[in-house]
Amino acid sequence: MTRSAAGSEAVRAAEQAARASYGRLVAILAAEDRDIARAEDALADALVAALDSWPRTGVPRNPDAWLITAARNRRRNMARSAAVQRRAEPEILRRIEEGALADRQDAPLADARLRLMFVCAHPAIDATARAPLILQTVLGFDAGRIARAFLVPPATMSQRLVRAKARIRDAGLTFALPDPEDMAPRLDTVLDAIYAAFGSGWDGLDTPEDPEALTGEAIWLARLIVAALPEEPEPKGLLALMLYCAARRPARRDGEGRFVPLDRQDARLWHRDMVIEAEGLLSAAAQAGRFGRFQCEAAIQSVHVQRPITGQLNLAALGTLYDMLIAHTGSLGAQIGRAVVWAEAGDPARALDALEGLPAERVEMHQPWWVARARVAELAGKTELRAECLLRAIELADDASVRAFLEDQLAGLATGEGVRQCP
Repeated sequence: MTRSAAGSEAVRAAEQAARASYGRLVAILAAEDRDIARAEDALADALVAALDSWPRTGVPRNPDAWLITAARNRRRNMARSAAVQRRAEPEILRRIEEGALADRQDAPLADARLRLMFVCAHPAIDATARAPLILQTVLGFDAGRIARAFLVPPATMSQRLVRAKARIRDAGLTFALPDPEDMAPRLDTVLDAIYAAFGSGWDGLDTPEDPEALTGEAIWLARLIVAALPEEPEPKGLLALMLYCAARRPARRDGEGRFVPLDRQDARLWHRDMVIEAEGLLSAAAQAGRFGRFQCEAAIQSVHVQRPITGQLNLAALGTLYDMLIAHTGSLGAQIGRAVVWAEAGDPARALDALEGLPAERVEMHQPWWVARARVAELAGKTELRAECLLRAIELADDASVRAFLEDQLAGLATGEGVRQCP
């Protein structure tokens, strides 16, 4: 292998370790002194060191262990660097050494990320920062990406994350899985974060079968929680929801890479085993008699899955489920979805009123709102409004194939033709 090829392999190995193991490594490091920010800094330095060292020395047999060792060495140096830290050095070093021993005794720490998620969801942390903190520390999202997911300014999100990490450090929160009775109150936050991660990967057409992919990671984390809390129905609902969506991935693009909306997808391409598993999980969750948000969203997906079998979409069932979802969450997405169902059921005027009644500051940059409004305008016969909405939806589209799909719809208006449904 040439030197340049070896260097490229080393860079890929470092990038893969950062992508696949970031959250677990941060969890291991942060558990030693409860300082997430310092754990992230030390791991970042270790990754930089890997990019410098591995092309020369070769990729180590266990990249994660190399990074952990390098990060701990970095923290030892940091502990000795300043007078104030020097006074605390014995305690800091003791915790680091105890953490190293715990790692050796508890290998391979498959649930390290799970423990860190429940730490980040601790009631002592501000509620608005809990799910974002999970996304950053466990899955490596930057503040800007998290801010977009939660529809807040990046500066606001950055401040929340900094305060939350300081709170964990100063309060000395325990880095361990809480008892089941203490786990349940934190569960909603953890599930929200996992679903946000899945949605981020799904929007980018991530590969759910790949365990290193973001969607695959979200599914894997949900499986951990289902196993840890077998009596809780909502983890099963979340896992079912993600499996329904992941099952359709092969049909979301045609042979030329063009976007295919749900009602035009070839159901024969769906992963049948995922659909069957999702149906089973949803049925098992229902036996608990506690119907929550994720069960509701999974049930909505189940209705869509029945369409190829029955030949029609059960709009009445969808309307009922969206009403229930809004009662549970009041979420923007649920309100948009219900409005589209009203329009498809023959009342586009009511749907348009509902969409336009949503807070302007929340929908202005929310691309799905513009797509939904374009569809409702089409059903209402408002061609000019539809064109306006399509233009804005195109501007806000991140996915090139979705953008092209919308552009085809807009072009169809000029020729008197049109694709029936927006994504």
